[in-house]
Amino acid sequence: MLTAETKRRLDACRDILVGKLPLPTDQIELITLALIYKFMDDLDEESVRLGGKRSFFVGPLEKYRWRALLPQTVSADERMNLFAEGIETIGKAEHLPALFRDIFRNSFLKFRDGRILTLFLNEVNGFVYSHSEELGNAFEYLLKTMGIQAENGQFRTPRHMINFMVACLDPQPNDRILDPACGTGGFLVSCYKHILAQHTSAGSKIPGDKLTHDQRQKVYSNLTGYDVTDLMVKLKGEGDSHLRHSHQRRALERESRSHPRKSTIHDAEGRRQSAHEVSCRSEKI
Repeated sequence: MLTAETKRRLDACRDILVGKLPLPTDQIELITLALIYKFMDDLDEESVRLGGKRSFFVGPLEKYRWRALLPQTVSADERMNLFAEGIETIGKAEHLPALFRDIFRNSFLKFRDGRILTLFLNEVNGFVYSHSEELGNAFEYLLKTMGIQAENGQFRTPRHMINFMVACLDPQPNDRILDPACGTGGFLVSCYKHILAQHTSAGSKIPGDKLTHDQRQKVYSNLTGYDVTDLMVKLKGEGDSHLRHSHQRRALERESRSHPRKSTIHDAEGRRQSAHEVSCRSEKI
């Protein structure tokens, strides 16, 4: 559920940007990029807090960390240049998962006003989210403000319903899971977290500690999602699942024809089906 505070911040972000980005689509794109930019840095900070290392803003990206943009010692023009260079550099950073590179690829800052950007970044910095569902709620609200949600058939499933359905299906580490209308990936994220929870030792603070590195990578690679709106995919902010725009669906169909037994998911009644069957059925719908 969208909180009043999140709604207020999204409205404030649009109010700040409207003078420089009059097109709602441009506003949504920049808000989306900024939210994910901050989310990546938050993941790095969480990793360090748990005793791990940063994986996103390292090496040549380190100077572009979200937290490096905000100090008052950084001038507005310096902040603008860092942010503009940052979103372009992220899209080219080879050490990042392809998902994040794809999100930022060909992105650029469409205005040059350090004062406005500072106001915008400070507003985005107030966002706090512990689950990609909250990012999805934010995007759903942005779509509503544009009046295009119903036109595109974009209606999101509440998290408690997602978690209930996933618990009933009980996905396992070796299952390949496809969501042909994934939105922000709520079902895929829930599947991923369910698998980790089922393989976590009692009292462990590390989700999925019973899984080996190879098994965890297998779980990542087994999650696939498509959506007709690429901005939906951009708001997917957890894990390393493969979310793609719908024009890439044909590639999965070719793959599933070649490996029909390997490409499986569960239907609503718990039966396993090939990804090809589901993909073709979604085309007919």
